[in-house]
Amino acid sequence: MFLLLSLFYYFYFSIVGIYIIFLPKVLSSVGYSASEIGILFAAAPLVRFILPFLFIKGVQLNSTIFKASLFLVSLSAFSFYLSLEHFYLLLLSNITLGIGLALILPYVELLSLGSIGKERYGKVRLFGSLGFIIVALVLVKFLSSAFVALDFLFVMTLLMSFFAYLVQKHADKVQKESEVYENDISLLRDWKLWAGLLLMQMSFGPLYNFFTIYETDRGISLDMTIYLWSFGVIIEVAMLFFQGKFLRGNLLRVLQVTIFATVIRWFLLFAYPTTLGVLFFAQSLHALSFALFHSAAISYLFAHYKHKSLAQQFFSGITYGLGGLMGAVLSGFIYEYYPDYLFLSASAIASIALLMTTLYKRSINNP
Repeated sequence: MFLLLSLFYYFYFSIVGIYIIFLPKVLSSVGYSASEIGILFAAAPLVRFILPFLFIKGVQLNSTIFKASLFLVSLSAFSFYLSLEHFYLLLLSNITLGIGLALILPYVELLSLGSIGKERYGKVRLFGSLGFIIVALVLVKFLSSAFVALDFLFVMTLLMSFFAYLVQKHADKVQKESEVYENDISLLRDWKLWAGLLLMQMSFGPLYNFFTIYETDRGISLDMTIYLWSFGVIIEVAMLFFQGKFLRGNLLRVLQVTIFATVIRWFLLFAYPTTLGVLFFAQSLHALSFALFHSAAISYLFAHYKHKSLAQQFFSGITYGLGGLMGAVLSGFIYEYYPDYLFLSASAIASIALLMTTLYKRSINNP
């Protein structure tokens, strides 16, 4: 199972790398405005947010739905060839891709935590980071046209779907165990926690949707920008490998530390957008703001709630879904009208996320 999960993560996050590093630049090159790019990249997060609420009403994330989602992402990746230059068709392609990915990752995250545990999770998840960085370093050398990026997207999607299917073949025991729990998730009761998680991901909107454009517009070469992306992911891989000891302690305290590091990271990108030394240091904080934050968050939810599969779906839907949507739209409009303040806004949003997490931690300690 460890090998299959590793291969799944490798190709899944290769897709993510293509999607967030290269597609914004591709769309900009074919004539889309910053606000249009923001809207397009908000489509997939929107459906990720909506889907978990369907599962509250009794829909089960079973093997049939999982297999259908694998077919859907493959079909969606192919549809990008036909829709690239047509805004509404491209919007539809993003929506269907988002639906498929929103069902696939929470399912596999549950299997990972259930079968190998939170302390070994990082060692399998780091293969996703390797996929992200390798596809970035390779694609930047071959990106002669928009369709080259689409070729990579389609091939990686097919490979991801294949290994996800093999993972599912080993999933029966864990999946059945996850279905016996009643829904104990209350978004209203734990609203400070969920608000903190949402705002944290919302603050990533400028990075995921506009970092490549932001730096190249300020004179940093595309090659150097890819090296900045890659450096952040290398540090992320190191954190994923060694993070087990950090996850043995107070997970809420870990979340506070990682969100604070994110506040600093975004402020440095705002204050020193062309100073390479500072940019590389800011990217090194990706080890905390993404790798350790993500592992601590899903581990806390896995331990805190009995309905573990739905907890992972809500994490994906509220953070990468609603948070990603709001971050994409807001960053698109900010970059179009106030480009110099893009990452200052991200730092402010992350600061509010830190406040929400701190208030939640206090409410847990002093009920």
